Amino acid sequence: MMLANRNFEPEFEFLTSRSSGPGGQNVNKVNTKVELRFHIYNSENLNEEEKITISEKLKNKINTEGFLVITCQTERSQLRNKELVIEKFYQILEKALHKPKKRRATKVPKSVKEKRLKTKKITSERKSSRKKTTDE
Repeated sequence: MMLANRNFEPEFEFLTSRSSGPGGQNVNKVNTKVELRFHIYNSENLNEEEKITISEKLKNKINTEGFLVITCQTERSQLRNKELVIEKFYQILEKALHKPKKRRATKVPKSVKEKRLKTKKITSERKSSRKKTTDE
């Protein structure tokens, strides 16, 4: 799914709070933690199938009101955390909407089968040669 040509930015809601991350006294004064909230079911950029897929795959990140909630508090700057949380949003959505390729079963080549049988025969002969004969 190509999400690059869709603009989700107007549908984002941002909340800021004090971070527990790095920053010394800055942590106690500035709201650097950024929480991105995105309402999946009200989105105009997603079709119904995509909304269902996202709600199933990301159910642990979606709250009871239907908001996909992503937070970031790794940086000292609120602006940098906002950029990171938007980046994270697109990565999460891309991963959730990715459809894996169907596996096609391949036929085992004749040479591989013959080699396996030949190896089995050699092993069998080697082991049978170790047996004691009871001719005595």
